[in-house]
Amino acid sequence: MKRLLIALAVLASACANDPTRSDPTIAVVETGQLKALQAKGVLAFKGIPYAAPPVGAMRWKAPARAAKWDGVKDASAYGPICAQKMPNPDNGIGQYPASEDCLTLNVFTQDLSWAKRPVMVWIHGGGFVNGSGSAELYDGSQLAKRGVVVVTINYRLGRFGSFAHPLLTKEAAGGPVANYGMLDMVASLEWVKRNIAAFGGDAGNVTIFGESAGGMAVQKLMTSPNARGLFHKAMVQSGAGRENVVYLDKPNARGLPSAENDGETFVKSLGVTAANTGDLRAISADAIIAAGDPSTFAGGGPIIDGKIIPMTVVEAFKAGKEAQVPYLVGYNSAEFPSKLEDVDGSLTRTLGAKAADLPNVTSTYPDKETMAAQIVGDIIFGEPARYLAGLHAAHGQPTYLYRFDVISPSVAGRWKGTAHAQERQYVFDTLHASPFPTDANDQVQALHAVTYWTNFAKAGNPNGAGEPEWPRYDASDNLLEFTNAGPVGKASPHKARWDAIAGRYAN
Repeated sequence: MKRLLIALAVLASACANDPTRSDPTIAVVETGQLKALQAKGVLAFKGIPYAAPPVGAMRWKAPARAAKWDGVKDASAYGPICAQKMPNPDNGIGQYPASEDCLTLNVFTQDLSWAKRPVMVWIHGGGFVNGSGSAELYDGSQLAKRGVVVVTINYRLGRFGSFAHPLLTKEAAGGPVANYGMLDMVASLEWVKRNIAAFGGDAGNVTIFGESAGGMAVQKLMTSPNARGLFHKAMVQSGAGRENVVYLDKPNARGLPSAENDGETFVKSLGVTAANTGDLRAISADAIIAAGDPSTFAGGGPIIDGKIIPMTVVEAFKAGKEAQVPYLVGYNSAEFPSKLEDVDGSLTRTLGAKAADLPNVTSTYPDKETMAAQIVGDIIFGEPARYLAGLHAAHGQPTYLYRFDVISPSVAGRWKGTAHAQERQYVFDTLHASPFPTDANDQVQALHAVTYWTNFAKAGNPNGAGEPEWPRYDASDNLLEFTNAGPVGKASPHKARWDAIAGRYAN
């Protein structure tokens, strides 16, 4: 009995001196203790290192495990955004400072109980050259209040995240090369698998979701062997699917050089003669950023290397080699509007094709103004979303397609539909961070979006009590259209358009 009393006294003393036992805002992860910020009705853990800093000798290498720390780490502030060349409005970009040392993530949760709540991991957009997981638009508080744990991540951008050079390939000796930003995403998902239980999350119920380049990344993760088993559902907002790609060691069909040749040309353009990888890593970050990056549709971004990204998204989906998980995908109604007098120029710059070359497509629009507002976005985002939804559904997986056409009165006179990226503030219910003024009806539509997105994360089905039925996608071309009057389940209103656009490809 005496020994038992002594043991209980020791345990009580240890608990009294252990802040994690008495402080419900402290979480314990593999690298140490974290103290959250209590705000907006949730716990927000910000700036958590999920990998070692990819600097110095670690630049252009796969991410390594983060180091442990002593004591309790203050997790009330975001970490630096990843190195990038952009102005700094906090509208999907995040607040400076920017740094190569940027591999952090943020967790939003109701509490730290062992609730095994579904997990939603957000991958931001920005053309693979800008953005961060710390933008106010991506505050996960409103989603977390609906019973999920939200994770937002940073990943390497521009030539820090997607870069190849023969010297780096030789150094890797068969190991991972080129797709460092994608490897960061995989590392963040591995971190989630190991640590999310500490925040009340269920590592066995993880949904990845993203917009624009983030949506493209979600689809590439669906095709990547490195990410297999690390997520269980996928949501894609304006994620293209037929975008231009670059191969590691060979030109692509559109004449773009291999990523290795492009890397050699880039290094030489900086006046650097590289004899070894040390010479490459000695190039300053400022010089790399100042030199700029190709756009995503000109071959920037992730590289087909045969390993991390074995093939294009379309090739993988056609072969049934994508992750066989529930899939929600969609697009906005007027992603990249053009001025009527500049439609040909917009198509040429974006697609390498003039409107005159697309008579079967242009004839599907009711008037020239609608065509100018919607055709570029329809070709880049709308048709690929519908095409990939069809392929995935044909493999027997739960698939849901949407078209987002909510137009706030403040922009109704300027936009003939919902422009690119303007669904984000509805999905996160962060209308206070919207780039345009919103009203009470916008809030109503945001609540619809938040409900569908969290329902899908919970059960792989966006439907639930109180919401209009979202039809599962099948050969009937069913989708959910988000409108100012509320969501409406219906057959796609643009089947002829999608068929005409699809006719441009060898399907």
